[in-house]
Amino acid sequence: MFERAGRGNRAVLLHPVFADTGPESLDEFQELCRSAGVEIATVLTAPRGRPDARYFVGSGKIDEVAEQVSANGADLVVVSRPLSAIQERNIEKRCGVRVLDRTTLILDIFAQRARSHEGKLQVELAQLRHISTRLVRGWTHLERQKGGIGLRGPGETQLETDRRLLGQRISYLKGRLDRVRQQRAQSRRRRERAHVFTVALVGYTNAGKSTLFNALTDSDVGTQDMQFATLDPTVRQLPNIPTGNVLLVDTVGFVSDLPHELVAAFHATLQETREADLLLHVIDAADPFHQQREQDVEGVLESVGANDIPIVRVFNKVDLVDRPMSTRRNEEGQVERIDVSALHSLGLDELKQTIASRLKGKRIESWVCLEGRHAKLRSRLFDLGAVKEEKVTEDGEWMLYVILSQQDAEQLGRLPGADGLLVRDTILSPTALAAGQSET
Repeated sequence: MFERAGRGNRAVLLHPVFADTGPESLDEFQELCRSAGVEIATVLTAPRGRPDARYFVGSGKIDEVAEQVSANGADLVVVSRPLSAIQERNIEKRCGVRVLDRTTLILDIFAQRARSHEGKLQVELAQLRHISTRLVRGWTHLERQKGGIGLRGPGETQLETDRRLLGQRISYLKGRLDRVRQQRAQSRRRRERAHVFTVALVGYTNAGKSTLFNALTDSDVGTQDMQFATLDPTVRQLPNIPTGNVLLVDTVGFVSDLPHELVAAFHATLQETREADLLLHVIDAADPFHQQREQDVEGVLESVGANDIPIVRVFNKVDLVDRPMSTRRNEEGQVERIDVSALHSLGLDELKQTIASRLKGKRIESWVCLEGRHAKLRSRLFDLGAVKEEKVTEDGEWMLYVILSQQDAEQLGRLPGADGLLVRDTILSPTALAAGQSET
């Protein structure tokens, strides 16, 4: 059986190139390797029309990889594409060293960066899901069946045992993460009742989200010029915003071809993005391939159900490009694109004004008069934490001063009968909306 070598970090990089492979992909692949602590010995490219079933690339290219492994004293081979278990095993046998594909590489980076309890749970879940498809690799002893007095016979192979134990651990981790999601949901409900807005920073990895986060919140969250420097979400209050309490969330950076294991495992983290009132899509203005990066981010947002949230594109690092700063507005006069330099604090005041303007229409403040037949509606408003003041008139009617989100108001407006009609005629009326927005 093939015996794996020691765990060094000197690697030969193999980058298969297809017709749709962008020129930026190799640079990103090398940055991922450096972020994982890989010492790059050499890089080999392999133009392909389609993947090879045995090695992903041709056997001649694998021979070349093996030669470079021997010549450079490499400890591993890193492939820029996801590999099947069989392809990974075949390359390992041919080259005599460990093989990492793109998925395993990103999982390793996440394992290094996870700091919170939740982040560690998510990483472990993603790793176990990935490993579960690869148990058969190199495990010839696992086909031995259990024996002993009273246990002879077909029994359960060691491989089956390991798969069962992995399944149990995966189920346990999923349960723990479900509880985390419930806790997050409770926190979000508390924020909604306190009328706290949430603004989430999203964007491609290394676009400068954490630097912008620090500049806007006067924080000192760690920033590094590397892929996935931020893994666990960080939340801080955004000061000096006229709309009231606003929380800013710094999220994990996105990357092209994000392994589906990570999209699934980090659902609880990305939930903060899906539940935000506003998204700031941070884009590296100095990146020549930023348009492709934007598409990759939008693809991930759609996969987690966050593509319908209002978004402002923030072009960061404009100090590195040779063009004047600019702001673009949509047909309604709302800012949809703005240039900033988080490092040099350029454009941040205008960005805060943009945030306040976009959040203004998310909250409704209005007086509403309820008769006795609207008791259920009154109860619903109290359950939402929307009632800030209540008076009883001489006629026995309730006068409520309510503050609630546009979304909650629209849901109440869809109630059947008199309750929904009252909400539409008062809270959601153009007059009430205009009054509430002018006050905020």
